Amino acid sequence: MLCVSVTLESFPEIRAIAHNHPNIFASVGVHPNEREGREPTVDDLTSLADDERVVAIGETGLDYFRLQGDMAWQQERFRRHIRAARQSGKPLIIHTREAAEDTLRIMREEKASEVGGVMHCFTESWEVARQALDIDFHISFSGIVTFHNAKTLREVAKQVPENRLLIETDSPYLAPVPHRGKSNEPSYVRHVAECLADLRGTDIESVAQITTRNFFSLFIHANAVVAQN
Repeated sequence: MLCVSVTLESFPEIRAIAHNHPNIFASVGVHPNEREGREPTVDDLTSLADDERVVAIGETGLDYFRLQGDMAWQQERFRRHIRAARQSGKPLIIHTREAAEDTLRIMREEKASEVGGVMHCFTESWEVARQALDIDFHISFSGIVTFHNAKTLREVAKQVPENRLLIETDSPYLAPVPHRGKSNEPSYVRHVAECLADLRGTDIESVAQITTRNFFSLFIHANAVVAQN
């Protein structure tokens, strides 16, 4: 599992979990919606990422939902995360909500393709997915894909190439059917896998093998290469 950072203040606890459990890894980053707490610098992020249990930079990205006004502060934070990822050689975990055009533009401008990563909790169109795939990013589906009104997202889930497919829960949010409306937990990721298996005309064991392989290829293999260099 990957335990994802959303503030620098909570990062020590997340790092401790990863160090205490061999099946859990961590990321370091500040969520785009966080307005309180310490603002990360490139040096902060690269320094904290210099840990074998920290395998990614993020969660980062852009989120314009419920926010108004000048979003330059959010865009600049996003750029710093991408620069830290390139400097540390670790992949990115990217959040985008009602900001797909700016998200992709900044990813291209900052050369995010050099490290790759994942479009986390994906909810966008196939065109957005295609552009992300073109710059070496994976697409990760959460419990949202199990929702009965997620018809467009389900069509995207059918098209993502096998070697770029990931699954997640985004706990404690977005619990999948049949737990929708309740607090989410990592074990519920099975329901996401079952939904994708049904959509893609395969079985859950195949989805489990594919997404596990992709997880290790993206997060663990990439970090092993950095360590060797």
